[in-house]
Amino acid sequence: GDRISAEVEAIRLGTLFDPFVAIMDESRFELAVSDDTALFDQDSFVSIIAPEDGTYTIVVRETSYGGSDACRYRLHVGNFPRPTAVFPAGGPLAQAIDLRFIGDPTGDINQTVTLPAVAGFRPGLILDTESGMCPSAMPFRLNELPNFIEAEPNDSMDGEMAVALPHSLNGIIEQPGDVDFYLFEAKKDQVWEVECFAKRIGSGLDPVMNIFKASDKSHVVGNDDSRGPDSYIRFQVPEDGKYFVRVYDHLKRGQSDFVYRIELSPVTAKLGISIPRVDRYSQDRQSISVPQGNRFATLINATREDFGGELALLEDSLPPGIHMTWKPMVANLASMPVVFEADATAEMSGSLVDLQAKLVDENRDLRGGFSNIADFANGEPNNTRYYGCTVERLAMAITKPAPFRLEMVQPQAPLVRDGTLNIKIVVTRDEGFAAPINLQFPFRPPGLGTTNQVTIPEGQNEAYYTLNANANAQLGIWPIYVIGNSAVDGGALWVSTQLADLTIAEPLVRATVPRAGCDQGQSAQLICTLEQLTPFEGEATLELLGLPPNVAAEPQKFTKDTTEIIFTLPTTDQVPVGQHKTLFCQLTIPVAGEQVISATGRTELQVNPPPPMPVAEVAAPTQPAPETPAAPKPLSRLEQLRQRVRSSGDGAENQK
Repeated sequence: GDRISAEVEAIRLGTLFDPFVAIMDESRFELAVSDDTALFDQDSFVSIIAPEDGTYTIVVRETSYGGSDACRYRLHVGNFPRPTAVFPAGGPLAQAIDLRFIGDPTGDINQTVTLPAVAGFRPGLILDTESGMCPSAMPFRLNELPNFIEAEPNDSMDGEMAVALPHSLNGIIEQPGDVDFYLFEAKKDQVWEVECFAKRIGSGLDPVMNIFKASDKSHVVGNDDSRGPDSYIRFQVPEDGKYFVRVYDHLKRGQSDFVYRIELSPVTAKLGISIPRVDRYSQDRQSISVPQGNRFATLINATREDFGGELALLEDSLPPGIHMTWKPMVANLASMPVVFEADATAEMSGSLVDLQAKLVDENRDLRGGFSNIADFANGEPNNTRYYGCTVERLAMAITKPAPFRLEMVQPQAPLVRDGTLNIKIVVTRDEGFAAPINLQFPFRPPGLGTTNQVTIPEGQNEAYYTLNANANAQLGIWPIYVIGNSAVDGGALWVSTQLADLTIAEPLVRATVPRAGCDQGQSAQLICTLEQLTPFEGEATLELLGLPPNVAAEPQKFTKDTTEIIFTLPTTDQVPVGQHKTLFCQLTIPVAGEQVISATGRTELQVNPPPPMPVAEVAAPTQPAPETPAAPKPLSRLEQLRQRVRSSGDGAENQK
């Protein structure tokens, strides 16, 4: 008659150990076994009523009879209650509610519980009875929605009592083939979120939801797995009236602990921020570690739901000694760079920070907090997360000084569309520290590209990042930074530069170059017409690049007043015949002591085979020598072809 309960914590401790647990009698017969559970995933538990006096054995092993020194676990053994579900699985904050704990071998346990006033971190309920307390909390939803509890029979569209929205619907798919219907009333063009919680509250149910019109029982919309195994529908009401929502198990299963909770709530604007992963196998740099007197930078991602606009960060939650530099996140982007800097005299410490962001629009008070998924146990395939949780505070620490510091030389010249710009990074090293430093350029405005990593070699103190802007790069003044790491005390220590400004602008000069051509062995002329868009001082350079092999052109100088440059391109019999489409002009323009480099004037050069030798003709009478003509105007491509036909010796026939 005693209750014997055994619960294993393994995956939940962050160990990659998939446990199996069993209770055996004196004859070594298994009275109860458990591998995976809906409530705790890979972790397992069993609970029985002892059928007779005697000695019982609890067995713990790896589920496939494997194991290693890393398979650590904690085993709870006792006569404590161990339910498999709680019903309802959610309720309104701070209210007293009647709960039924399902699945204990002694039968259902009923308790009245006053719910917490704040949801808090990983909300859950622990069953506490005279015989003991269950070792782990039951997942539980806490919000403002009132509860509606199903009343059987509700397996058809015959109900008449409509639920007023917003509301939560709580039920159990208790038998195979069970289907639950709920009636609600809604107005045309209202938009409601209809979300089913099952897997996410520790239930074994795989829910499928559908919505029907009550008037003619016609199907409106349905969903299966929009929230993983759970279901979600964004329901825009097509007309005033009553509607049914239906829920059932995907495989038509049913069980006494297949609890679910459907929340019908209005669509509201939501804002959340997070730090992205730098790679799929690591959570490095998802927390903030700032050396004393130094900087650390990261990207802050934003999730906007049902709103748009610029976002700003709030700094009032930062710990003493840390300062934050950022620029508002523009409306069409989902990330912003942020630099954290620690005072040289700041005390080494650590804290969990409630970092928040807000909508810049002064007419709306919309805020959102930090949230990241923490992986505790990952494995194959593809670094799958077996156990983790959502954290709602940003871990931040001030650490001991770093032996190096990074600075970005503020660019004075703009990066123009279809252009390149070199950014200089300078390192200041402590005496005796000469290790190489690996640099990364994490934030890239739309249309900007660069190499993934640059290394400052051992003992050297500077490096360059070459930035490229495509023809559609988004114009504006953008914040940029570089972050770098080096091996310090056996690990990678990261610091960053300051936040610098990068201006992406239209080209200063644009060139137009018509296609040109010539016969092999002759010279072609390329006429570059310059459109001066922004005046500049001094002398710039135009270089013709992408020429075919064995063709060269000397760079030409020009000023803000130049409107045309002509290149003469001599060819030889070594120049390949054909259409060469890779020609373009590269402009190098001095601005504020730096160089603005851009590509423009893309064009083509046609090199034809040499014409055949002309047929001999009867000598014409001697004529007086003509006057010396003026320099010929460059021929167009059409005129060159006509001239070639005329000089072929059979011109009349060819023209015909």
